[in-house]
Amino acid sequence: MDLQKHPQPQGSAPHLAELRASDSDRDRVADILHEAMAEGRLTADEHAERVEGVLSAKTVGELEVFIKDLPAAQRPEPAYTGVPSRPAPGAVPAEADANVVAVLSSAVRRGRWRAGRRLHAYSIFGSIEIDLSEAIFEYQQVVIKAVSVFGDIQIRVPENVSLRGTGGGVLGNFEVDTLDSADSQAPVVYVDGWAVLGNVEARPKRGKLVSDIIQRVQDKVDRKLRKHLDR
Repeated sequence: MDLQKHPQPQGSAPHLAELRASDSDRDRVADILHEAMAEGRLTADEHAERVEGVLSAKTVGELEVFIKDLPAAQRPEPAYTGVPSRPAPGAVPAEADANVVAVLSSAVRRGRWRAGRRLHAYSIFGSIEIDLSEAIFEYQQVVIKAVSVFGDIQIRVPENVSLRGTGGGVLGNFEVDTLDSADSQAPVVYVDGWAVLGNVEARPKRGKLVSDIIQRVQDKVDRKLRKHLDR
């Protein structure tokens, strides 16, 4: 049976069904399929066939085909409350855990490092790169204060975190790509600062994901499978 050749669900709005599917969309559908197999609604072969189709699906409409006959697809998604533009007062200490400074020089923070709760970056006639794509997030909220004066600050985050920015430019560029994670418990990175005759940019690094978020999803599936097998 080729599930990909089935027509799209009639109840889906055309514009929604035609949207390109994200990794989080595929993870959500795969999670529903794992749960269905654990409950005995799908055989192992059916599960494997559908998961293979999910991985190759291009649009949201194609994904929904694989779960339209399962009860989980009929349950409404919880309302998304969104991430505030700033952390709650007192949620993140005002004192920085670490400082990155580049004066007529360059500084880089990348690889497997602990992000902490607050990082201050100052670039004066210099350049700074802060790469969180492989960082260890010990806290859900991380604040990066970025101040660039005749300098450049580049911030990269994993695709499956939330990203917010508050700041501006004075004859400069302050640009933060808003990013929303499908996981309500995912880390939130707040970029706060100014670019004075300089540049501050923050955006996701394509293809990079926080591994512990992926592991949490897999752990949830494993718990459901174990619970089913123990019955």
